Amino acid sequence: MQAPMYAFSVPVFVKTLGNLSAILAKAAAHAEQKKFDPAVLLAMRLAPDMFPLLRQVRIACDFAKGATARLAGEEPPQWEDNETTIADLQARIARTIAFVQGFDPQRFEGAQARRVTVTMRGEPVEYVGLPYLAHAVLPNFFFHATTAYDILRHAGVELGKRDFIGTV
Repeated sequence: MQAPMYAFSVPVFVKTLGNLSAILAKAAAHAEQKKFDPAVLLAMRLAPDMFPLLRQVRIACDFAKGATARLAGEEPPQWEDNETTIADLQARIARTIAFVQGFDPQRFEGAQARRVTVTMRGEPVEYVGLPYLAHAVLPNFFFHATTAYDILRHAGVELGKRDFIGTV
């Protein structure tokens, strides 16, 4: 049996990020069909004070890789935020999936009690593993993945609930 902290993190990240990549493929096809530059979609946001699609996807990836590394007792890698196209975002998603899948589930033994320190707004914040995953990581990960979906749906990309959730 997989360690519970692994089971509630890595497979969840992999599935949702895979679905997000497929959603981005639909966005690219939509832009091609409607004959507009897909960069327009990357700059879209739901409200003026929200991040654009490009950043929503990056942040979802960062929560997945950051949490996976920290729960396994490692510091997460720092990646440049240099994506400028849908294909670039899909490559970042693929890289994130490969990274999180590279961790052996046994590395998550005891992760529910592991101390995790995250820098937020320049200040260190300390968590214990289970509350970190349940109350900080998963809500933020799903917020940014959902917001990316919502931006594209609002832009007219034909998406439905199944696109976000995938098969159960």
